[in-house]
Amino acid sequence: MPKFVTNPNLSEPDGFYADLLAAHEGLSKDESVAYNARLILLMANQIGDRDLLRELLRAARKKD
Repeated sequence: MPKFVTNPNLSEPDGFYADLLAAHEGLSKDESVAYNARLILLMANQIGDRDLLRELLRAARKKD
């Protein structure tokens, strides 16, 4: 099973977070949820590996 990166890997995590918040500005709750769904699907398409995506889904579900 593929392993995924768990250590910080973004060159500018605060900048990405600010961009993400800005992308949600002016959206209703329903629009924001739909935006997140589209973003997740686009990112999943970039990853492209279904086994890795399943592993990421399981990891995201954990509340450690």
